[in-house]
Amino acid sequence: MRDRSKIAVRAGAIAIAIFQVVGSFGATQNQPDRKPMDWLAVLLVLAGPAALALRDRRPIGALVVAAAAADVYVGLGYAYGPIFVSVIVAAFSALHANHRRATWTVAGLGYVGFVAASFADPRRDGIGLVQLALVAGWLVVVLAVAELVRVRRSQFAERARAEREGRQRRLSEERLRLAQDLHDVLAHNISLINVQAGVALHLLDDQPEQARPALANIKRASRDALHELRAALDVLRTGEDAPRAPAPTLADLDALVSGVRASGLDVRTECVGTPAALPATVELAAYRIVQEALTNVTRHADARSATIHLTYAADLTVEVVDDGSGHAHGGRDAAGVVDGGGNGLVGMRERAVALGGTMEAGPRPGGGFRVIATLPLRRNGSDG
Repeated sequence: MRDRSKIAVRAGAIAIAIFQVVGSFGATQNQPDRKPMDWLAVLLVLAGPAALALRDRRPIGALVVAAAAADVYVGLGYAYGPIFVSVIVAAFSALHANHRRATWTVAGLGYVGFVAASFADPRRDGIGLVQLALVAGWLVVVLAVAELVRVRRSQFAERARAEREGRQRRLSEERLRLAQDLHDVLAHNISLINVQAGVALHLLDDQPEQARPALANIKRASRDALHELRAALDVLRTGEDAPRAPAPTLADLDALVSGVRASGLDVRTECVGTPAALPATVELAAYRIVQEALTNVTRHADARSATIHLTYAADLTVEVVDDGSGHAHGGRDAAGVVDGGGNGLVGMRERAVALGGTMEAGPRPGGGFRVIATLPLRRNGSDG
């Protein structure tokens, strides 16, 4: 890309050189009272384009050379012509390179040089103040247009940068969400597989016929885990959303509870208030919090029963309590949230906080463990 830019700069300088030389000879034909073109005039006409060939590295230097050549050209009495094209292009380039103060300073000095050259012009027919004012006006207009173009380019560049950062941020958020979902699903299903495998091994010798349900549950849980893993890998491989099953909601809790019950844990669901249609983000967060809480009960709590409380009010309150050992879930982290050393409780808290809610977890005074999350029901920009 940089090589292409250099080629474009050099090619533009050559085109301007040809235009200025041809145009200056044409201007001489139309201005017979001015000094005819000679070798010095050609050198002055070519000085500006030669400097423009280096404007990508020395924009202010190119402007100084172009302006000086034009002033000397005018001061020697040559015909007014396209030699000022180099000055205009150099001014645009210097402003686009963000050399604003230097560009306006050099332009001002160049105009002072033009006024002095007009007085020194041996073929002048008086000094017209109107002419000098018009040249000053045109110079200001050129610089103002160049400033406007610079501002617009900066705005476009900033907008493009913001869009790139937005796409990168959305991609990172999607990957984080995918990692959280994958953790929840795999941890839950692998925990069930572990429990059911223990049950199957215990029954296999003495009561082999009763081991069949446990093996069936292992097959179902492993199938679900593989499906989620395959879908996640497809997303990571292609960078785009692959076809996936609909996100789980609270309506899918019965199937979740049934799978946990099959592991031997007595799970009950209690609902307070009138269930209503919830934002998809709230539905998914509530389901994942319940799923992870039940996973922790199965893996760590040594519990016989667990209860899911759903309270519908101004906010949705999700509470999961068990009658296990309580301390088996782990200690507390720096935020005061119990952490079992993994990402489960941290992930639950992040889901709640992302929706503007809260999550607390810890042992109950009378024994067992409690996870309680409060999720606002207002829509926060996206429902999923």
